Amino acid sequence: MSSGPEGVPALPQPYLLFLGDTVEAGYAKTAFGLADWAADRCVGEWSVAGCTVTTGLPPMAPAEARAAGARSLVIGVANQGGVIGESWIAALVEAMEAGLDIVSGLHARLASVPALAEAARRTGRRLIDVRTPPPSIPVGNGRKRSGKRLLTVGTDCALGKKYTALALHRAFLERGIAADFRATGQTGIMIAGGGMPMDAVVSDFEAGAAEMLSPDAAADHWDLIEGQGSIFNPAYAAVSLGLLHGSQPDVFVVCHDPTRKVILGMESFALPTIEEVIDLTIRLGSRTNPAIRCGGVCLNTASFDADGAEALMAAERARLGLPVADPIRGGAGFDALVDAILA
Repeated sequence: MSSGPEGVPALPQPYLLFLGDTVEAGYAKTAFGLADWAADRCVGEWSVAGCTVTTGLPPMAPAEARAAGARSLVIGVANQGGVIGESWIAALVEAMEAGLDIVSGLHARLASVPALAEAARRTGRRLIDVRTPPPSIPVGNGRKRSGKRLLTVGTDCALGKKYTALALHRAFLERGIAADFRATGQTGIMIAGGGMPMDAVVSDFEAGAAEMLSPDAAADHWDLIEGQGSIFNPAYAAVSLGLLHGSQPDVFVVCHDPTRKVILGMESFALPTIEEVIDLTIRLGSRTNPAIRCGGVCLNTASFDADGAEALMAAERARLGLPVADPIRGGAGFDALVDAILA
């Protein structure tokens, strides 16, 4: 994996995925995201007593993983509060002693744990917190950059922006189109091997961080940029707007969960409609790219069976007059979405 844009750090790969003592699959979403989208860069998984979750990768102790080529252990857990479990510490020290750096997307800083900081000094291994932005991020300047860009946007948080960008990236490469996936969140950064943790950037520098993430490129090159939050979310609109302005997308794709009626965690706020998201994204995004357009819609149909999902997508295509697909189901609908983006 090549390094990211200038100033954006790359992560040491391949990975050994660490599941801790997790008993709920939902708390291991980082590990599952890596297993789903970067399996070729994961040599195995490791856990401690009490863990009942598995990604299906072969179990490996750190020394075995290092011998198999692993360069880092990734904490694949996203638990409540983003804390480092007490029962994990000995295991993380063992990984450093085996020659692995530690990579974490948790809110808690690895070096804040004295035993980990001491082991890192003793072994010379790195403690890498991916929610740490690179130094010297510039203020956004709005200068039009060369190359082409797509941004995934959403009616809300946590409904498929990352998976949509990854699926589109894979589809572009399958068609022989030069493209990069540009990660903006912890799991995406670990999948890509580098990126920009947009939710940890000071607000004044959000647009500049997005410009830094997606620099000038060849005229026929595409950056597929992972969206964050929603411009309609009362808590997270700031990062979403900075990412929109700095990304300067030529095309955006709206991501939506049709079963969700209110903003996640904010039940007094109704979810915006897809049409509202399209309208406001064009009005705000045209500030830095007057040619911005909507390429289509991606629906998260995980709660529907195959027939129900296809019926819903067909109805939405007719209603919106746009390509509508589920990036995980793929098929002709997703192919049509890619065609529309590239048109």
